[in-house]
Amino acid sequence: MSNPSDVEARLSALEARMEEVAADAAAARHLAAARDRDLADLGVKVDANRSAINALGEQTAAGFEETRRGFAEMRGKLDQVAAGQQHIADMLTTLISAPGDQDDQ
Repeated sequence: MSNPSDVEARLSALEARMEEVAADAAAARHLAAARDRDLADLGVKVDANRSAINALGEQTAAGFEETRRGFAEMRGKLDQVAAGQQHIADMLTTLISAPGDQDDQ
C-alpha cells in the first residue's frame, strides 16, 4: 500500500491540477462566448451589406429602366421629326416636278 504522505502529495497535486483545469474551462467558455458574439456581429454586418447591395441593384435597375424609357421617348420624337422632314421633301418634290404654272403668274 502507498505511504500516507505520498497519498497526501498526490491528492494536493490532483487538487492543484483540478484548479488549473477549472480555470482553463472558464477561459474556454469565455473565448467561446466571445467567438459567438463576433459571429453574431459578423452576421449582422453581412445582412446589412446584403441589404445595401440589393438596394443598389434595385436602384440601378430603376435607373436603367428610366434610361430605356428616355431613349424610347427620344426615338419616338426623332421618328416624328423624320416623318415631318419626309413630308416636306415629298411636297418639295411634288412642287418641283409639277408643270410650270407658277412661272406664268
